[in-house]
Amino acid sequence: MDLAEQAIVEAVYAEVKEHFTQVHDLAHGWDHIERVYKLARYIGEREVRREPCDLFVIEMAALMHDLGRAAPHDVAGHHADLSVSMARDVMQRHALAEERQQAIEHAIIAHSFSRKVEPQTLEAKIVRDADRLDGLGAIGVMRWAVTGAVRHGREGETVAYHPTDPFGQRHELDDKHYMLDHFYKKLLQLMETMQTETGRALAWRRTQFMEQYLDEFRKELELF
Repeated sequence: MDLAEQAIVEAVYAEVKEHFTQVHDLAHGWDHIERVYKLARYIGEREVRREPCDLFVIEMAALMHDLGRAAPHDVAGHHADLSVSMARDVMQRHALAEERQQAIEHAIIAHSFSRKVEPQTLEAKIVRDADRLDGLGAIGVMRWAVTGAVRHGREGETVAYHPTDPFGQRHELDDKHYMLDHFYKKLLQLMETMQTETGRALAWRRTQFMEQYLDEFRKELELF
């Protein structure tokens, strides 16, 4: 990146951080944004040695990938679509070239697990890897626990695990009701979705930690 691009990234970093001052979400708040940004930069700096990629696009998309979560509560829509809309306003204010705007928008929309848009560029693959990596490892366990606790408090239907089948071996997985099911329905599958060599290496280590956590969980339950 040149100095002008670095200045834009710094300005957008500050702007996104300001947006998230009113977002009280421990799983998808500013801390998550900053970690994904740093992960994306880390992956990009290594992947660019193998294949050319636009680090500016990567950093901008990583910073704005969840911007829609800071949208007003009365604005309806999928958070990834809202993120694209809000990011477009930011990029136009900074007079980004149309080609780069489109690349950033694609990376934002393709990061979402639920939108099921496959990344078509290396930049989008890197941003998606970075976002999914933040759902793995020790940080992933923390985010999983926070999300489950919030759902329990808000809806009252989410519990820690199925009473007779904690590890999802005999019942249909339902991570809306059983927190532990989320490991088997999504989290342990994320490593297989990694798009980059760097992402796969990081995901392997973090997934190993999660499997060790589940082993310990199982051992502790077996005492009863």
